[in-house]
Amino acid sequence: MKGKRNIFLVGPMGAGKTTIGKQLAEILKLEFVDSDHELEDRTGAPIDWIFDIEGEDGFRKREEAILEELTQRQGIVLATGGGAIVSDKSRNFLAARGVVVYLETSIEQQLERTRRDKRRPLIQNDNPRETLEALMKEREPLYLEIADLTVATNISSVKSVAKEIVELMEQPIA
Repeated sequence: MKGKRNIFLVGPMGAGKTTIGKQLAEILKLEFVDSDHELEDRTGAPIDWIFDIEGEDGFRKREEAILEELTQRQGIVLATGGGAIVSDKSRNFLAARGVVVYLETSIEQQLERTRRDKRRPLIQNDNPRETLEALMKEREPLYLEIADLTVATNISSVKSVAKEIVELMEQPIA
């Protein structure tokens, strides 16, 4: 892992990828990039609007193109969208071009962290818990497939999670 110069954060919505990513980038003195924010900046449209107009497939194609480009940069901490790993190509970009850290969290934490957020199109329904459980069942194997490290975010503070990632990255590969 020492030869890799990028850190890519994956995990479900509400896992803390953006918040932890900013802290991690600060500690490591790397550039922080959020793929969702980058996509919104480039399209000039919010993600929920892209979902409404183009559907999830259209959004995923845009996300894949952004990830192809962003993962080629050097010296970044990249927070990905929760569903970035559904694309085989995106998983390959992430796994091949940096250290992938899966930020693991519980459904309860996801619900707590996203309950007031109206900009998450996949959970704007009558039963967000059911949706989050279905997404976790589908996506967790994909997160684990490409993860170099897995770090739980349920209990710890943002700073302690970021420090744990740094410590794990400094350990020799077994």
